[in-house]
Amino acid sequence: MNVDIEKRSEGCRLTAYPDPGTGGAPWTIGYGHIKGVKRGDTCTQAQAEAWLLDDLRISIGAVKGMVHVPLTDGEESALVDFVFNVGAGNLEHSTLLRLVNSGDHLGASQEFGKWNHASGKVLAGLTKRRAAEAEMFLGRVA
Repeated sequence: MNVDIEKRSEGCRLTAYPDPGTGGAPWTIGYGHIKGVKRGDTCTQAQAEAWLLDDLRISIGAVKGMVHVPLTDGEESALVDFVFNVGAGNLEHSTLLRLVNSGDHLGASQEFGKWNHASGKVLAGLTKRRAAEAEMFLGRVA
């Protein structure tokens, strides 16, 4: 499990902050942790690290449960980062997953960029993250 990808994608904040798309819920803390988080919450660096590992295990399990074709490490890492950010339910019902499972990896890589909206707005941070995931999926970055 490569936690560096999530650390780089999420950054760490020890005080809860609002979702950039909504300006409110879901509140986030640590490295993108949202479960049970509310305004005013704080955590230690150690708690942020523990939550990250727990949250990553969930994302990895979701990817492994939904993808039915062999993946390279880069493809799996990109999909785990995607699920960590947008949730397993969004992958489950996506054209991205359908294309991955049909073996159309080039087509799948082009789907990441469509997931750059939050609350109906294009967010620059999501555009950058989806581009990095697509490159990782194609094996162009570590």
